[in-house]
Amino acid sequence: MSAAAQRPARARVAAIQMVSAPEVGANLAAAGRLIARAAGEGAQLVALPEYFCILGRHESDKLAVRELDAEEPGGGGPIQSFLAEAAARHKVWLVGGTLPIASADPARVRSACCVYDAGGRRVARYDKIHLFSFRQGAENYDETRTMQPGSEPVVLESPFGRLGLSVCYDVRFPELYRGKEPIDMWFVPSAFTATTGSAHWEILLRARAIENLCYVVAPAQGGTHPNGRRTHGHTMIVGPWGDVLGEAPEGEAVVIAELDHERIAEVRGSLPALDNRRIQ
Repeated sequence: MSAAAQRPARARVAAIQMVSAPEVGANLAAAGRLIARAAGEGAQLVALPEYFCILGRHESDKLAVRELDAEEPGGGGPIQSFLAEAAARHKVWLVGGTLPIASADPARVRSACCVYDAGGRRVARYDKIHLFSFRQGAENYDETRTMQPGSEPVVLESPFGRLGLSVCYDVRFPELYRGKEPIDMWFVPSAFTATTGSAHWEILLRARAIENLCYVVAPAQGGTHPNGRRTHGHTMIVGPWGDVLGEAPEGEAVVIAELDHERIAEVRGSLPALDNRRIQ
């Protein structure tokens, strides 16, 4: 029997919104509480936002809490352990936002999105490829100062279909979302600034869903953080027709929607844009 035949026709998916602080312990406690809430509401697949574990007072704060990859000898750490244990405890698949993983450059980390199955086993790791840079007035961001970019897209098979991983600024690069095989659901854990988010967030998410005829799950940071940064929030789940299925403006929240494979098939059958592509 094929994987497609074995998977359930529907699944409940949760996108978690946070307002993370500089203290890892407090953030893990908040994330744990929200994962439990999502599981209690029937979610089978849960996603955390970018920087869920630390949004420091300074860009370099993430270097102090970086961890070695748990898959490497002597690797692991409290953040990776938390994600694995939370997935196993609540029996959910967990898309772990991002966490700082050590790179070969001691001055920079990889911004890694790790996925765990319902037994707590890590099944995928994606390192953010496109690093955010923005200058406007007093706002000045440049992730290349403390981050090293990834280089490889990551798609994984799951009981819920084919899942694609991306992070925040990646959403501005549509070529990342087009592979040889269609994806059922893309994840975009994010920490969009209030400035860029109010202008582009919803448009970009809906565009990625529409052009790929798939679901897009975008858990976000949403509010004013202790470092003074204001993130846009508006955690969102978008359907394959571009319709917003769930949204939370600001503050801690759990947004839940259903992944419906029959709906994907219906949309792709009526509008076969993926089959009609001529430039590969």
